Amino acid sequence: MLGASLKLAFYHPHPDLQTPWNCLQFGLLIFPLSPFLGAVSIILAAFITWLRRNRTIISLPLNWGFALWSVLLFVSAAFAYEKTEAFVGLFNLLPFFLVFIGLSALIQTTTQLRHIAWILVIGSMPLVIMGFGQMFFGWNLKLQFLWIVLDWAIAPGGDPPGRMAAIFMHANTFAGYLGIVFTLGLGLWLEQLRLGIRYWGLGIGNWVLGIWQRFSQFLFPSQQSPITSHQSLVPILFLTVAVITNFIALILTNSRNGWAIAIIACLAYALYQGWRLLVGSVVGVVASILLAAFAPSSIAQFFRQVVPAFFWARLNDEMYPDRPVALMRKTQWEFAWSLTQQHPWTGWGLRNFTALYKAQMQIDLGHPHNLFLMLSAETGLPSTLLFFSFLGWVLFASIQLLRKSNYIPSEDRLIFFSYLVVFINWLLFNTVDVTLFDFRLNTLSWVLLSAICGVVHHYKRYEKLRVDQN
Repeated sequence: MLGASLKLAFYHPHPDLQTPWNCLQFGLLIFPLSPFLGAVSIILAAFITWLRRNRTIISLPLNWGFALWSVLLFVSAAFAYEKTEAFVGLFNLLPFFLVFIGLSALIQTTTQLRHIAWILVIGSMPLVIMGFGQMFFGWNLKLQFLWIVLDWAIAPGGDPPGRMAAIFMHANTFAGYLGIVFTLGLGLWLEQLRLGIRYWGLGIGNWVLGIWQRFSQFLFPSQQSPITSHQSLVPILFLTVAVITNFIALILTNSRNGWAIAIIACLAYALYQGWRLLVGSVVGVVASILLAAFAPSSIAQFFRQVVPAFFWARLNDEMYPDRPVALMRKTQWEFAWSLTQQHPWTGWGLRNFTALYKAQMQIDLGHPHNLFLMLSAETGLPSTLLFFSFLGWVLFASIQLLRKSNYIPSEDRLIFFSYLVVFINWLLFNTVDVTLFDFRLNTLSWVLLSAICGVVHHYKRYEKLRVDQN
């Protein structure tokens, strides 16, 4: 059954979009290992879709909204404190708008969502292996081929030391990537588990019966007994390994943001499935860790006898004492908001926060670890509110489609819910960090956002067509 569904997923529902769909599949598979080649393939997919679906693309109000936001970004750059930096900063956004708009017209069905999730989970395994090699075997690798076609750098012991980063520039960005693939992998695993419950039980009984029939045919070749088909165990075994290894790697990144993503994903799926016991267990574990980290000393000491210091000391920063005030998020956020208050309409220009913060605090810092505050300080409040209104619409339309639409089959709702969880986790991650400056993470974020929008647009058009026909 899985083989048939995967074979179906290789083909686009509209034959004229098969070429860009092939490009997207190939690009996503190689993207984690070679961002350059993967990005070229993804951009080609978006470009071909633009050529073949330009009327549909132009007719969507959301795309006109992104065109307006692009104009506001150019205005902000024109009034920037350092104009060169601001115009360079546009490249972190404008090309991704074009990719987002093109892929939104290419990705249309939940079958495609599932296929993309499989590709991303499979593609994550080499990176996780590199991460384990980095942490436990001291792998030290510097591999570069044709400058940017292939550029791997694995620092033994992690980057920063003691934190798994694989070939990513920092453990936090690797945690952001792992949070995405862990969430999607967990959704696929739950789908396979549900299929297993449905087919194995028939289930495990059919599987055992199939083995017995083959054994009996070996002993008694003349006996012609039919072989009962059974659900393959390969997918769920692979996903079990992938989810467990991604989860362990996420812990070893030592990223509080990554830990929060994993906890929220587990809670979201448990609530969606109605597993109250699991919800209670997760809440209990989280509460114990928080009490060990932040409760008064007498209470904290009790919980610290059970909770490893690896967790509670990281949460309350005892693992890294005497951190400079300028590196604390609270300081960064206050400074970013003060910049917003000084230039609320056009901001100071993209990429200008770094120079302004260094002049004030005498320390290099790339961004204020909050996407909203960064955009409001650098592009102004009108531009920032417009962007987050787009994100709010996507979130609202996705929830509405999941709850009220009769056009998504029941067996496909879980995979759509998985993408919704990834989107919410991305929003939360960007309240304490910024994924914009890591090329892998930024590209992947826009691809997933376009996938959600594409399915929402597709089913809304289908629903409108059915209403018009009736």
